[in-house]
Amino acid sequence: MFNMGSQELILILIIALVVFGPGKLPEVGKAIGKGINEFKGAISGEGVASKKEKEETPSEEAKVKPVKKDVNVEEAFKDSDKK
Repeated sequence: MFNMGSQELILILIIALVVFGPGKLPEVGKAIGKGINEFKGAISGEGVASKKEKEETPSEEAKVKPVKKDVNVEEAFKDSDKK
């Protein structure tokens, strides 16, 4: 496609290191990787629909536990006022 050799790739990496610095370079690489993965998913048909299904399915940690309904609020506040 672009016929790039190792010297060109090294030059691009050095320029990226100078521009972004050593602290931000891993974050930039991670963002580029996520973008490429999203692009591949969109092309292959694994688009927004499958991601929404994954988000809508609650995990074990996210499930809501039932709350006792027999609690009398007035009694609870009376007990706290006595202390």
